[in-house]
Amino acid sequence: MSRTDPRPHPHPLTPADLPAGDEWWHGCPDCSLPVQGGTAGLAAHRRTAHSSADDPRRPITIHLEF
Repeated sequence: MSRTDPRPHPHPLTPADLPAGDEWWHGCPDCSLPVQGGTAGLAAHRRTAHSSADDPRRPITIHLEF
């Protein structure tokens, strides 16, 4: 069973929830993905998609001899 968090959502969920002057979608300057949710949504995207904290990936280096 899925349960939702009872706390308010950290960023706007609809364009009507945006503060005046904010745009609903932005293009991420780092990865060029469209991000919905205004400035707060872009900040949330950057915290999750562009954070190196707890990143389990390891860099792989392959040496090729020609």
